[in-house]
Amino acid sequence: MLDFNFLNPVKIIFGKGKIARLSKEILRKHKILMVYGGGSIKRNGVYQQVREALIEHQIVEFPGVESNPKYETLVKGIELVRKEKIDFILAVGGGSVIDGSKFIAAGAFYDKDPWDIVSKHAKIQKALPLGTVLTLPATGSEMNANSVISRRDSQEKLAFHSVHIFPQFSILDPSVTFSLPSEQIANGVVDAFVHVMEQYLTYPVNAPLQDRMAEAILITLMEEGPKALLSPQDYDTRANIMWSATMALNHLIGVGVPSDWSTHTMSHELTASCGLDHARSLAIIFPSLVYFQRKEKRAKILQYAERVLRLPFPSISSDGDQDKMDSIVELAIERTRQFFEGMGIKTRLRDYAINESAIPSLLEKLEGHGMVKLGERGSITLDTCKQILERSL
Repeated sequence: MLDFNFLNPVKIIFGKGKIARLSKEILRKHKILMVYGGGSIKRNGVYQQVREALIEHQIVEFPGVESNPKYETLVKGIELVRKEKIDFILAVGGGSVIDGSKFIAAGAFYDKDPWDIVSKHAKIQKALPLGTVLTLPATGSEMNANSVISRRDSQEKLAFHSVHIFPQFSILDPSVTFSLPSEQIANGVVDAFVHVMEQYLTYPVNAPLQDRMAEAILITLMEEGPKALLSPQDYDTRANIMWSATMALNHLIGVGVPSDWSTHTMSHELTASCGLDHARSLAIIFPSLVYFQRKEKRAKILQYAERVLRLPFPSISSDGDQDKMDSIVELAIERTRQFFEGMGIKTRLRDYAINESAIPSLLEKLEGHGMVKLGERGSITLDTCKQILERSL
């Protein structure tokens, strides 16, 4: 196992009706910026629950945060924070709203161009306190210190990290996800699944606890994801998915093990340039990337095949018939693609009317952002990225 430091101070409040706890988590003295998205929280009753819970609090609303939150929108939030002297941010929504709120929280105290926070990794000295009410399980942003922001004018999608943007608390009520469209549930399951894989599918370092925890999340997502599409009102299924998505990226399964975020790196460029949903970009890139890394990741792919996919292993002769194991590796990759497809998420660029003409500009973006040696061993070059994209057509 590798050496590590671990910190996660987020208080999780999980269960039906827990939005009412907001008044106990945010002091009345605070002036709150309530950040949310396109208005779905008003249709599903979450908005009303939040306002009722905070009826004695002073609230300024900031709606309109997009999926893949836009810098151009968020700087308006920073301006509003300063104008209204906001001292607490409440994010009500999914990962995009939470990520955007984290950017506002950090940008409120940054006196230069806030884009520096993601483009230049400017050091964050402090941020406004933040709480969340999660409405879409997917990104794990409710329990981590990560944020990903997009910029419309330059077609960039970049991330930042700071201990100062950990939420103080996050409220997770699975029942608020009942009204989500099936495609959003599918996106969330696939997003969380790939989060786990990028911390698990690397190379062994004798960390059996982390491996088994990761495998448990993968199995749960593969079992519960299809159930959620068939039975949208099943509370237990939604609860299992919500907690799995949170556990997928609160960094607990990633301590002491190598990680490979190359799928996310490439998919960010695909989303920023072509406008695809984040999870759909992941589902396109991941199977092809693993195929080209099948030798480097061989041991863990076989472990995944045995423990998660439960594929039958052929008997191996004493002289070592590696062809049989190679076939298991390729079958595991294909079964993963089939899982994504079974959740209703297409896994080819052509499914989204994207052809080979898009590849040069994607590679140019990767190079411009310095993403030229990706993967847990830095072995994924721009040439490899080109092959991955071509295989994804």
